[in-house]
Order: sequence, then structure tokens, then C-alpha cells
Amino acid sequence: MTTLIKNPRVTEKASFAAEQNVYTFEISEFANKTEIKKAIFALYKVKPVKVNVLSVPKKRVMSRGKEGVKGGGRKALVYLKNGDKIELV
Repeated sequence: MTTLIKNPRVTEKASFAAEQNVYTFEISEFANKTEIKKAIFALYKVKPVKVNVLSVPKKRVMSRGKEGVKGGGRKALVYLKNGDKIELV
């Protein structure tokens, strides 16, 4: 179950969302919403109200004159009740 959730996504946008009880995680490409809810409960002992799953597009980058690809994958937005919190640090 814990392989579904790779790690928390620590960005400026995600930290502002965490103040509103919305936490962002990078997830496996095969994970679905019900599996993510179960994994969050197993890891952090909080019950999510709602889970949104989004695709993160790959980006083309140039480094030292060579072309490459970075990023890509999927992320999950996990909504919690007002009293619940997840400690990511």
C-alpha cells in the first residue's frame, strides 16, 4: 500500500494548499482514489474527505546544449476535515 504514495510534493503551491487542509502527494501511475484513501489512513491515521488525482505533464529541457525530459507522473490532492492534520516534516 505504501508504494502507491511515493512522497509528499513539497512546493510553494502545495504549502499554501496545506493551510487549507489539502495535502499533495506524488503517486504511482496505477493508483486509484480508493487505494490512495486507504494508504493515507494507513500512513497518517487520518481519514480523507476527498481525493483528486491529476496528471503532471513532462517538460522538455535543455542542459549544456543537450535536450532532455524532466518531470511527469501523477499527483493526488488529499482533502481532510478541519480538525485533521498531516505532519510532513
